[in-house]
Amino acid sequence: MAEEVKVFRSWGSPFSYRVELALRLKGVAYEYIEEDLSNKSTLLLEYNPVHKKVPVLLHHGKPIAESLLILEYIEETWQENPILPKDPRERAVARFWCRFLDDKVSEMFALWMSCWTEGETQQNFMEQAKECLHLLEEELKGKKFFGGDSIGMVDIAASSIAHWLGVLEEVAGISLLDEEKYPNLCKWTEEFLKSDAVMECLPKRANLLALFQTRKQAISSVK
Repeated sequence: MAEEVKVFRSWGSPFSYRVELALRLKGVAYEYIEEDLSNKSTLLLEYNPVHKKVPVLLHHGKPIAESLLILEYIEETWQENPILPKDPRERAVARFWCRFLDDKVSEMFALWMSCWTEGETQQNFMEQAKECLHLLEEELKGKKFFGGDSIGMVDIAASSIAHWLGVLEEVAGISLLDEEKYPNLCKWTEEFLKSDAVMECLPKRANLLALFQTRKQAISSVK
């Protein structure tokens, strides 16, 4: 009997994308259920009653919420093509950077707010964002991926930088990921986007651009 694996997602969410990419790297077949975040389904609210958001992984009818926790579950459940190193210390280091990315980048406190604010507030967030990017730049020295020679959990967690950040920069009319200042990150982005698994479920840039331009206009209209 085939395994029941479902992902409750929103197509433009980098957090949903993390889960789909991990499953594809593992070679796990899954079904996705697209959620309208302005009108969340009864099932989503049932499976994630605390945060009421995507992604949610449903495996044999049992839900797991929160993208990083789902990645851990995927790694432990399907051991082929590991996305965490075997060495305990290296695994701990990978988890540290995943948490860093959630706290500072993917939740985008600095990066996200740099793109949705203006004036002095925006400049302050941009400085914070650049500090985060500098730390990631240093971590990538001498590496093809954060995980070494192949895409690992940290790379999956950082996928928003590879694809979403450029779209947000265009919408906001700012520049954060400069090739001269962050050559390692820019090279990592190129290598990451060469992966077939990465590209198979990556949202089209034009669609993301339209989505975020609409959001930007909505924010501007209420000021």
